[in-house]
Amino acid sequence: MADNILDKFKETQEEETKRDSKKVLKVGIIGTGWIAEAHVAGYLKCPDAKIVACADLIDGKAQAFCEKLGLEDVNLYKSHKELLDNEELDAVSVCTYNTTHAECTIYALEKGVNVLLEKPMCVTLDEAVDIIKAERASNKVLSIGFQPRYDENMKLIKKLVEDNIFGDIYYIQTGGGRRRGIPTPFGTSFIEKETGGIGALGDIGCYSLDMVLNAIGYPKPLTVSGYTSDFFGKRPDYYPKNPEYADVFGVDDFAAAFVRLEGGIVLDFRISWAMNMDTAGDTLILGTEAGLRIPSTECWNGSVGGPMKIYHEVSGTQVETELPILKTKENLFDMKIRSFLDAILDGTKSPIPSEEILYNQAIIDGINKSAQLGREIEIVIPEI
Repeated sequence: MADNILDKFKETQEEETKRDSKKVLKVGIIGTGWIAEAHVAGYLKCPDAKIVACADLIDGKAQAFCEKLGLEDVNLYKSHKELLDNEELDAVSVCTYNTTHAECTIYALEKGVNVLLEKPMCVTLDEAVDIIKAERASNKVLSIGFQPRYDENMKLIKKLVEDNIFGDIYYIQTGGGRRRGIPTPFGTSFIEKETGGIGALGDIGCYSLDMVLNAIGYPKPLTVSGYTSDFFGKRPDYYPKNPEYADVFGVDDFAAAFVRLEGGIVLDFRISWAMNMDTAGDTLILGTEAGLRIPSTECWNGSVGGPMKIYHEVSGTQVETELPILKTKENLFDMKIRSFLDAILDGTKSPIPSEEILYNQAIIDGINKSAQLGREIEIVIPEI
């Protein structure tokens, strides 16, 4: 059966085509941290894009960034507003602190510039709503940085759901994380409340949510009972070389939640930057006709931790079908950049639309609010 499933899936895949376009899109980079390096690498592989401007709040950082990556003839600015006020751009990548995602994206859209926004979309549900309002008013492309969607294994999960392999889905367990993995190799921007806003929830939790929610068509979240903690991040001994980091840690390093979705589906979620366990568990999708186990990874890397397995019945016999890991031909970040540029040039819809990630953000926001209140809450998404 595994071969039949994979053959059917492969029939739907289309070979990537090379674009032959005379138009060269002028691109700006807002925020020149390490994640922006992956964006630049993707743009440099596209002959129809040219990076013409970079901005960063830290003096000298944008210049050092350009020198490191060999970018020439690039105008440098100290803020996103200064860049957008002085450049005529087709697109920008927003690679700033989580807490500034909304303001940078909204300003760019108001200036009539297409935006590729790094994950998480933002910090709060209200910010996500404001971003989408600006997007609709601008009529520009806004794509959110969820490159794991381009992994062939992620596409297969979605195809299995669409082919009704599982019947009616009623329960999903998902999450993942790290035993020790609070991200501080570049300082404290990820862990301070003023810059990160949210911790493991936004850093890797948004990915695990998107993996399953995208597969099942992003049903609307209804209620959530959430929990967050910071036991490891607040410990000075966690940072032997920089014990002072514990004093500024202001986000979650672990989160868990029970979410009710439209269609009678419940979502059991947990995510971790640090815990006394090697994994928070595999992802499980349970349906009335079959179930799927997606092995966890040690550190979220946009794919699966091993061959997936379908649990089902054939002629009254309980059987298991193992699905070999599929290889993705291209770099996921490069595919994210390419699909964003294609949407601009072709005038097509966003490859990773904000309307879907709105529900992702609503769940994250709901987990935080529920954890603060210590009880289940209703998720109320404003009309846009």
